[in-house]
Amino acid sequence: MLQNLTGWHALIILAIVVLIFGAAKLPALAKSLGQSMRILKDEVAPASSDEQAPAAAPAVAAPETTAVRVAADGAPQRATP
Repeated sequence: MLQNLTGWHALIILAIVVLIFGAAKLPALAKSLGQSMRILKDEVAPASSDEQAPAAAPAVAAPETTAVRVAADGAPQRATP
């Protein structure tokens, strides 16, 4: 269907679009179309990645530990890092 679209055809289509929407509204129309495509891409990408691999479990931080040394006399001492 679009194999026979030449440069003249594209210019005629562009002229019709400018006549219908007006030159002032075209930048807003392009911006709106770009935002819609970005939203669609963001919504589709996580859904396809969720199907391929399950989400990783959130990492749990290990509690902070303090090293303890035992002195020669058996008394515990806090180790310095």
